[in-house]
Amino acid sequence: MIHFVKGALHSKKREYAVIEAAGIGFRIFINQTTHKKLPEAGEEATLFCSFRAHDAAVELFGFADEPSLKLFELLNTVSGVGPRSALSILDIDSVENITAGILERRADLLVQASGIGKKTAERIVLELHNKIEIEGAHALVNAMDANVEAEEVLVGLGYDKRDARAAVRSLPSETSSLEDKLKAALRTLGKTK
Repeated sequence: MIHFVKGALHSKKREYAVIEAAGIGFRIFINQTTHKKLPEAGEEATLFCSFRAHDAAVELFGFADEPSLKLFELLNTVSGVGPRSALSILDIDSVENITAGILERRADLLVQASGIGKKTAERIVLELHNKIEIEGAHALVNAMDANVEAEEVLVGLGYDKRDARAAVRSLPSETSSLEDKLKAALRTLGKTK
Protein backbone atom coordinates (compact mmCIF):
# COMPACT_ATOMS: atom_id res chain seq x y z
CA MET A 1 0.00 0.00 0.00
CA ILE A 2 2.73 2.50 0.98
CA HIS A 3 6.13 1.58 -0.48
CA PHE A 4 8.11 4.55 0.84
CA VAL A 5 7.71 7.88 2.57
CA LYS A 6 9.92 10.79 1.54
CA GLY A 7 9.93 14.16 3.23
CA ALA A 8 11.42 16.29 5.96
CA LEU A 9 12.50 14.37 9.04
CA HIS A 10 10.46 15.98 11.81
CA SER A 11 11.96 13.94 14.65
CA LYS A 12 13.58 10.62 15.45
CA LYS A 13 13.33 8.65 18.65
CA ARG A 14 14.85 5.31 19.58
CA GLU A 15 11.87 3.30 18.27
CA TYR A 16 10.35 5.54 15.59
CA ALA A 17 10.84 8.48 13.27
CA VAL A 18 8.32 11.09 12.13
CA ILE A 19 8.56 12.19 8.51
CA GLU A 20 6.43 15.05 7.25
CA ALA A 21 5.24 14.50 3.70
CA ALA A 22 2.47 16.52 2.02
CA GLY A 23 1.59 18.13 5.34
CA ILE A 24 1.10 14.79 7.10
CA GLY A 25 3.42 13.52 9.85
CA PHE A 26 3.97 9.80 9.38
CA ARG A 27 5.12 7.96 12.52
CA ILE A 28 7.25 5.08 11.26
CA PHE A 29 8.66 2.41 13.56
CA ILE A 30 12.35 1.74 12.94
CA ASN A 31 15.20 -0.40 14.22
CA GLN A 32 18.54 0.90 15.51
CA THR A 33 20.29 0.26 12.19
CA THR A 34 17.83 2.53 10.38
CA HIS A 35 17.96 5.09 13.20
CA LYS A 36 21.71 5.50 12.70
CA LYS A 37 21.29 6.08 8.96
CA LEU A 38 18.72 8.86 9.33
CA PRO A 39 19.82 12.49 8.87
CA GLU A 40 19.29 15.24 11.41
CA ALA A 41 15.81 16.70 12.01
CA GLY A 42 14.77 19.10 9.27
CA GLU A 43 16.71 17.29 6.54
CA GLU A 44 15.08 15.18 3.84
CA ALA A 45 14.73 11.48 4.54
CA THR A 46 13.31 8.46 2.72
CA LEU A 47 12.13 5.29 4.44
CA PHE A 48 10.96 2.17 2.60
CA CYS A 49 7.85 1.05 4.44
CA SER A 50 5.82 -1.97 5.38
CA PHE A 51 2.20 -1.21 6.21
CA ARG A 52 0.64 -3.32 8.99
CA ALA A 53 -3.02 -3.15 10.02
CA HIS A 54 -4.43 -5.18 12.89
CA ASP A 55 -7.18 -4.91 15.49
CA ALA A 56 -5.31 -2.57 17.81
CA ALA A 57 -3.60 -0.22 15.34
CA VAL A 58 -2.40 0.70 11.89
CA GLU A 59 1.40 0.94 11.79
CA LEU A 60 4.24 1.68 9.40
CA PHE A 61 7.66 0.07 9.75
CA GLY A 62 10.49 1.77 7.87
CA PHE A 63 13.96 0.97 6.59
CA ALA A 64 16.79 2.87 4.95
CA ASP A 65 16.97 0.42 2.03
CA GLU A 66 14.82 -2.06 0.13
CA PRO A 67 16.79 -5.22 1.02
CA SER A 68 16.06 -4.56 4.70
CA LEU A 69 12.38 -4.08 3.89
CA LYS A 70 12.27 -7.33 1.89
CA LEU A 71 13.91 -9.35 4.68
CA PHE A 72 11.56 -7.76 7.25
CA GLU A 73 8.55 -8.81 5.18
CA LEU A 74 9.94 -12.34 4.73
CA LEU A 75 10.55 -12.66 8.47
CA ASN A 76 6.95 -11.63 9.13
CA THR A 77 5.70 -14.62 7.10
CA VAL A 78 7.12 -16.97 9.76
CA SER A 79 4.67 -18.04 12.44
CA GLY A 80 5.61 -16.49 15.78
CA VAL A 81 7.62 -13.62 14.28
CA GLY A 82 5.88 -10.28 14.52
CA PRO A 83 7.03 -6.86 13.36
CA ARG A 84 8.87 -6.02 16.60
CA SER A 85 10.75 -9.34 16.55
CA ALA A 86 11.65 -8.85 12.88
CA LEU A 87 13.02 -5.36 13.69
CA SER A 88 15.13 -6.91 16.43
CA ILE A 89 16.51 -9.56 14.06
CA LEU A 90 17.50 -6.87 11.56
CA ASP A 91 19.62 -5.25 14.28
CA ILE A 92 21.79 -8.37 14.71
CA ASP A 93 23.97 -7.69 11.67
CA SER A 94 23.79 -6.63 8.02
CA VAL A 95 20.99 -7.97 5.83
CA GLU A 96 23.58 -9.96 3.85
CA ASN A 97 24.98 -11.62 6.98
CA ILE A 98 21.55 -12.43 8.41
CA THR A 99 20.50 -13.88 5.07
CA ALA A 100 23.71 -15.93 4.93
CA GLY A 101 23.06 -17.18 8.47
CA ILE A 102 19.59 -18.38 7.45
CA LEU A 103 20.98 -20.06 4.32
CA GLU A 104 23.68 -21.81 6.35
CA ARG A 105 20.97 -22.93 8.82
CA ARG A 106 22.59 -21.09 11.74
CA ALA A 107 19.68 -20.58 14.13
CA ASP A 108 22.23 -19.90 16.88
CA LEU A 109 23.03 -16.56 15.24
CA LEU A 110 19.38 -15.47 15.25
CA VAL A 111 18.86 -15.99 19.00
CA GLN A 112 20.96 -12.88 19.60
CA ALA A 113 17.87 -10.85 18.72
CA SER A 114 15.74 -9.66 21.58
CA GLY A 115 12.62 -11.82 21.89
CA ILE A 116 13.87 -14.61 19.62
CA GLY A 117 14.26 -17.97 21.31
CA LYS A 118 15.82 -21.16 20.00
CA LYS A 119 12.56 -22.63 18.66
CA THR A 120 11.58 -19.45 16.83
CA ALA A 121 15.08 -19.14 15.35
CA GLU A 122 14.91 -22.74 14.14
CA ARG A 123 11.47 -22.09 12.62
CA ILE A 124 12.85 -19.05 10.77
CA VAL A 125 15.70 -21.10 9.33
CA LEU A 126 13.40 -23.97 8.39
CA GLU A 127 10.80 -21.78 6.68
CA LEU A 128 13.08 -19.27 4.95
CA HIS A 129 16.27 -21.03 3.90
CA ASN A 130 14.69 -22.11 0.59
CA LYS A 131 13.13 -18.70 -0.06
CA ILE A 132 16.33 -16.64 -0.10
CA GLU A 133 19.69 -16.81 -1.79
CA ILE A 134 23.01 -15.00 -1.60
CA GLU A 135 26.46 -15.75 -2.95
CA GLY A 136 29.31 -16.40 -0.53
CA ALA A 137 27.00 -17.31 2.34
CA HIS A 138 29.60 -19.44 4.12
CA ALA A 139 32.21 -16.65 4.20
CA LEU A 140 29.61 -14.16 5.43
CA VAL A 141 28.59 -16.50 8.26
CA ASN A 142 32.25 -16.90 9.28
CA ALA A 143 32.56 -13.10 9.44
CA MET A 144 29.36 -12.95 11.49
CA ASP A 145 30.74 -15.57 13.90
CA ALA A 146 33.88 -13.45 14.38
CA ASN A 147 31.73 -10.40 15.07
CA VAL A 148 29.65 -12.30 17.65
CA GLU A 149 32.83 -13.49 19.36
CA ALA A 150 34.24 -9.95 19.46
CA GLU A 151 30.96 -8.63 20.91
CA GLU A 152 31.01 -11.30 23.62
CA VAL A 153 34.58 -10.40 24.60
CA LEU A 154 33.67 -6.69 24.79
CA VAL A 155 30.62 -7.45 26.94
CA GLY A 156 32.88 -9.59 29.14
CA LEU A 157 35.13 -6.53 29.52
CA GLY A 158 32.16 -4.58 30.88
CA TYR A 159 30.85 -2.77 27.81
CA ASP A 160 27.12 -2.52 27.15
CA LYS A 161 25.96 -5.13 24.62
CA ARG A 162 24.38 -2.50 22.36
CA ASP A 163 27.56 -0.38 22.37
CA ALA A 164 29.72 -3.45 21.73
CA ARG A 165 27.56 -4.49 18.78
CA ALA A 166 27.61 -0.99 17.30
CA ALA A 167 31.40 -0.77 17.64
CA VAL A 168 31.97 -4.14 15.98
CA ARG A 169 29.49 -3.45 13.17
CA SER A 170 31.18 -0.13 12.39
CA LEU A 171 34.46 -1.89 11.57
CA PRO A 172 35.58 -2.19 7.95
CA SER A 173 34.87 -5.63 6.47
CA GLU A 174 38.58 -6.28 5.91
CA THR A 175 39.15 -6.33 9.69
CA SER A 176 39.12 -10.09 9.98
CA SER A 177 41.07 -11.47 12.94
CA LEU A 178 39.54 -11.40 16.40
CA GLU A 179 42.53 -9.49 17.76
CA ASP A 180 42.24 -6.80 15.07
CA LYS A 181 38.49 -6.54 15.60
CA LEU A 182 38.93 -6.09 19.35
CA LYS A 183 41.65 -3.45 18.99
CA ALA A 184 39.62 -1.44 16.47
CA ALA A 185 36.38 -1.80 18.47
CA LEU A 186 38.13 -0.69 21.67
CA ARG A 187 39.44 2.39 19.85
CA THR A 188 35.91 3.15 18.66
CA LEU A 189 34.44 2.63 22.13
CA GLY A 190 37.15 4.83 23.64
CA LYS A 191 36.16 7.71 21.31
CA THR A 192 32.49 7.52 22.30
CA LYS A 193 33.08 7.83 26.04
